[in-house]
Amino acid sequence: MSTTVSSPRPGNPRPDNSAPDTGAAAVTAKPVTWKTPVLLAAFGLIALVFFGLLAPNKTASFGISTGEDFFQLPALDINAFAGGTVLSVLLLGLAAYAVFLKTKDRPAPGWLTVTFIVLFVAAFLLWVVGGARTPSISLAGLIAGSVTLAVPLVFGSLSGVLCERVGVVNIAIEGQLLGGAFTAAIVATMTQNPFIGLAAAAVAGAMVSMVLALFSIKYLVNQIIVGVVLNVLVSGVTGFLFSTVMQEDKARFNSPPGLDIIEIPVLSDVPIIGPILFRQSLVGYLMYIAVLVVWVGLFKTRWGLRVRAVGEHPQAADTLGINVNATRFWNVTLGGAVAGIGGSFFTLVAIDSFTKEISGGRGFIALAALIFGRWNPIGAFFAALLFGFADNLQSIVTIIGTPVPSQFMAMLPYLVTVLAVAGLVGKSRGPAASGIPYVKG
Repeated sequence: MSTTVSSPRPGNPRPDNSAPDTGAAAVTAKPVTWKTPVLLAAFGLIALVFFGLLAPNKTASFGISTGEDFFQLPALDINAFAGGTVLSVLLLGLAAYAVFLKTKDRPAPGWLTVTFIVLFVAAFLLWVVGGARTPSISLAGLIAGSVTLAVPLVFGSLSGVLCERVGVVNIAIEGQLLGGAFTAAIVATMTQNPFIGLAAAAVAGAMVSMVLALFSIKYLVNQIIVGVVLNVLVSGVTGFLFSTVMQEDKARFNSPPGLDIIEIPVLSDVPIIGPILFRQSLVGYLMYIAVLVVWVGLFKTRWGLRVRAVGEHPQAADTLGINVNATRFWNVTLGGAVAGIGGSFFTLVAIDSFTKEISGGRGFIALAALIFGRWNPIGAFFAALLFGFADNLQSIVTIIGTPVPSQFMAMLPYLVTVLAVAGLVGKSRGPAASGIPYVKG
């Protein structure tokens, strides 16, 4: 096993490391490629053909308010053909601007990619809803449901941020989510207290991470291999205990009391914003707090500066008196606890019991959100929302009778994951020392 100490890449220092490299100054060492402009142009043409020219000449209706809202707003009615065509032209305009920037040897800014994604999703929605048997959906319900489905993804991606910022690749997010879900279910059932189950889930996730930290930091085992093995191990252990313990006496071991939805008076009744921000479970509110705390901690505190120094240049951090391996160990442990809390969502909020593989591979999607968000807590949060949106959308459009094959809609969340990581991320780069063990001296 190599014990080479990482160092920052020449010509691309990021002393503050507070944001992904998107400006021209950050890429002076590497020429801007045609990948992003070409991809944007290709998707713009696809949108023009399918979402514009071939779109049904029908009205798609989007409900903005729900029955519980304090005041009601009228539904938004848009002609699918006209709206899709206009949005497609705007998409091609953004692609043309990206091409123009490439001719000036400048990369496409982050806002351009984000705007393109939003407009593309809007055009896709118009096309799908306009061609459905029931051309009407609740936009408020779609967004609120997307946030709910994104909760474990956000916690998983934050776990990845905390680990990779100190140079440890956390492939074991799936195992941490699964371990947290299992522990929350069995502890909450035995104590009849969901709050104790929530705390136990954090402990379970931290324990899985401690194993990852021990083998990858102390014994210098390949971090990818350790993560994969932990995922398989946790899956096997939880599956075995589910079959031999939980199913034998469900009332005693697998009937956890759930965490109630907490509604903030008045604010929860505001259309669209209310259900998203002020009508959540405790885990949902913790999600917003965790994103803010991790971002502030990493980029606005002395602790965060030390953490990022360890992830970028551990030898320099060691020279300054920072205990590199101890910092890595405790950060990885903290990341596991965060993922464990996300796992509790499955059994304390979404479903009232544990089942085999209840996490459903969401740990790997959370890893993709981490990459798509460019190792930034806020970026990872919005990336997780995108994947949650895709997951929720495939359920809703199947109900309203869309002409799109159900098999395509079922694979939509994973298709978005592949496209995001392989295409639209661009030249994002993780911490320089990520995945490289450090040996003092």
